[in-house]
Amino acid sequence: QVQLVESGGGSVAAGGSLRLSCVVSGGILRIDHMAWYRQAPGKEREFVATIVSGDSGAVMEYSHSVKGRFTISRDYAENTVYLQMNRLQAEDTAVYLCNANGLTTQTGTPFPGRFDSWGQGTQVTVPS
Repeated sequence: QVQLVESGGGSVAAGGSLRLSCVVSGGILRIDHMAWYRQAPGKEREFVATIVSGDSGAVMEYSHSVKGRFTISRDYAENTVYLQMNRLQAEDTAVYLCNANGLTTQTGTPFPGRFDSWGQGTQVTVPS
């Protein structure tokens, strides 16, 4: 079974930085797309950043609220995605969740199949 495990969250003063990590495991053959989302209390889950493998290299996209402050990157060998968060603000307080999709051998059948999975999340708190 594919698993995503996030780490790196915590509490940091406004203006500070954190680096989140998400490791994907479970018979992974290929990861096509990795992304970070976040969900603040009482709010819907929102997109933060994504990194997609392409023929010309990785393509990164960011939400307007984090562009210029956050950087998404990926370690292909370790099936890990990172989110470097700088100049954190109180509005960034949320549970940050990792999402990945691709191909896995762990399908319960003799054949590989696609997965689209989420982690449990890691809490980021920036006191106002």
